[in-house]
Amino acid sequence: MDNASFAARAVADGPPTVAPPSFDGHGWLVVLNLAVMTFATVVALMFAVDAIRAWHRNRADDRPSHPVSIWRWAGFCFAMGIVLTRGSDAIVLWNWDTRDPAATGWWLTFQRFVDPIAMCFGLTGLALLYLSARGMVVQLRRRPFPIDMWSSLPMLKRPAYIALLSLIAAIGVVSTR
Repeated sequence: MDNASFAARAVADGPPTVAPPSFDGHGWLVVLNLAVMTFATVVALMFAVDAIRAWHRNRADDRPSHPVSIWRWAGFCFAMGIVLTRGSDAIVLWNWDTRDPAATGWWLTFQRFVDPIAMCFGLTGLALLYLSARGMVVQLRRRPFPIDMWSSLPMLKRPAYIALLSLIAAIGVVSTR
């Protein structure tokens, strides 16, 4: 381990735990975090892909300054921020292995490189919302209003299944370590 990274050395010198020591031996907390992070990553990625498909489908009609375009861009930026932050967290938990400190250290370092990129996406989403707020409020107050969100409730079936599968997978991986 002479050429190992600081992260790999920290993993090798640390306790042989089934998850990062910050979980303090609470297996249920590892399961909860692993399930929620995996679920959030998959659902946010689904939203980002959906936004890209919508841009492609409507590229002839939607101008960049149109409220729908701004909404899609902001949502895409927030979704990508979630994908990158929670995805890298989930990858670290999925790949945590004190028997292979070099690989675990690599993933820990990778996570720190991804964080600033994710922050850029989040800040871009906030900037889009902030810069468009004055015009967007006027657009949102026009009739017809309000939006019937309850009619779209069945769209949450697939994310609910993903949440359940993420939980089952997290229980499986933590209980077999």
